[in-house]
Amino acid sequence: MFYKFIRVLVCIIVFILNGRFKIDGKENIPDGPYIIVAPHRTWWEPLFFALAISPREATFMAKKEIFKNPILRFILVHSHAFPVDREKPGPSVVKTPIKNMKNKGQVLIMFPSGTRYSEDLKGGAALIAKLSKAPLVPVVYQGPLTFWGLLKHQQITIGIGKEIDFDFKAKLTEDQIEKVNVDMEDAWKVVDNHINPEFKYIPQKKTEH
Repeated sequence: MFYKFIRVLVCIIVFILNGRFKIDGKENIPDGPYIIVAPHRTWWEPLFFALAISPREATFMAKKEIFKNPILRFILVHSHAFPVDREKPGPSVVKTPIKNMKNKGQVLIMFPSGTRYSEDLKGGAALIAKLSKAPLVPVVYQGPLTFWGLLKHQQITIGIGKEIDFDFKAKLTEDQIEKVNVDMEDAWKVVDNHINPEFKYIPQKKTEH
């Protein structure tokens, strides 16, 4: 119930803050469990992804540090988020989302690069797809990259592509992981070009404090 309440609240807030939100390619969403894989472009795009797949509910991983705040932890946990130690990720990084997909029918939202400040893709998406037998679905965010741009009602589009080809029976080797990573990047480019061929995203640089 809390997730549904939060989703309605987020929908209202999004409409007030921006109001120019559309979804492209929703027909590509599978009926069963699946994994959204996306390039990480803003801190708020998971909210738009969760709205895009409604009425299905999403689960996602977040860095463990933000769970220290009790109020934020309550909201995150009841929004199906689970903590991850980026320095020393344990078995729960794989087990928790698989359990949520299989037992609760939730959709996993993943950013294979891990952060908004990296273009390097890891092997987590391939591993979870292999163990869960859930297809990888490429999704991209096109829209304002600053909160000010969000408030100025700049157009936001969530593009959903076709399932990425994945051999669930093959042994998960480094070569297969690399192939999946290349296929994901190619799929993102296809979706980006379908929405706006002139769109170019330049990864942000992390500000040192």
